[in-house]
Amino acid sequence: MTQTTPVTPKRWFQRLAPYRTPENFRAFIEIVITLIPFLLIWTAMWWLISRGYWIGLLGVIPAGAFIVRLFIIQHDCGHRSLFSSRRANDWVGRFIALLTLTPYDYWRRKHALHHAASGNLDRRGIGDVMTLTVAEYEALSRFGRFKYRLYRNPVIMFGLGPAYLFFVANRLPMTSMKQKMPWVSTSLTNLGVAILYGLMIWLVGLKAFLLIQVPSVIVGASIGVWLFYVQHQFDETHWDRTEDWDRERAALMGSSYYDLPKWLMWVTGNIGIHHVHHLSSRIPFYQLPRTLKAHPELKQIGRLTLWQSFKCVKLTLWCEERRKLVSFSQRRVPVTI
Repeated sequence: MTQTTPVTPKRWFQRLAPYRTPENFRAFIEIVITLIPFLLIWTAMWWLISRGYWIGLLGVIPAGAFIVRLFIIQHDCGHRSLFSSRRANDWVGRFIALLTLTPYDYWRRKHALHHAASGNLDRRGIGDVMTLTVAEYEALSRFGRFKYRLYRNPVIMFGLGPAYLFFVANRLPMTSMKQKMPWVSTSLTNLGVAILYGLMIWLVGLKAFLLIQVPSVIVGASIGVWLFYVQHQFDETHWDRTEDWDRERAALMGSSYYDLPKWLMWVTGNIGIHHVHHLSSRIPFYQLPRTLKAHPELKQIGRLTLWQSFKCVKLTLWCEERRKLVSFSQRRVPVTI
């Protein structure tokens, strides 16, 4: 019987090359079928609320979901993968940034650093969820442990944290005080947001605007943070110290395949196929399903179902001995050899 040699991450990177070519018309259609439904949902909510039908506020859930999809389009622009033109990517990304409240140019560079260091234990902290090793946590003071536990609390991580990130942190890049570019990017985005929001308030009124836009952004932010969390914070994820770190291996093995129902995969811009995206970030989001169809074996790498993903919330520390994420309570469990 002939045995097949496992395909290495580097080989996978080469195999995925045919899917890196953007389709400009498809990209345009994806923008249209995302932006128009968002605007229609927003208008329907305003019409219902203005006539006293408060049930219209339920629309913040689908509106928030479409904000997530808009963010994925902006995300692809940041990777210069949505359109073949660099200029088209940048200006579409900057426009969508007004709706996602995420300064495009600043976020693009920060996200590039996340891709460049993903899975490297010695280069944590840029554009990712802060994750301590068991040894680092044990070395903290009591107050330090309290702060880390508070940060990893689900209410903070998926509720208050996303709201703070999008409404406050994205307005003031305090971590880049000495750099000019982040302030130029955020200032121009803030100006654009102020003009857009001012126009919307003039058209529909302050009350309707606050009732619709604020919770829609919060819902979208929470969904977005959740997606980013489970795409890297699963028990069998992959981390290495610099001397052992390999970019392709860390990208493929350290990112999950979030196997969502098809309609959820569509709404979230196929970002659940995250292991493929991290391995080859120039693949447009609308091409990602094709990679799985052509190479079904990729579905078995880092697969995480919707139900399984809820169990990832308790995973808070990286155990270097076991090479997996563990919960606070599991950190003291003896390592079996």
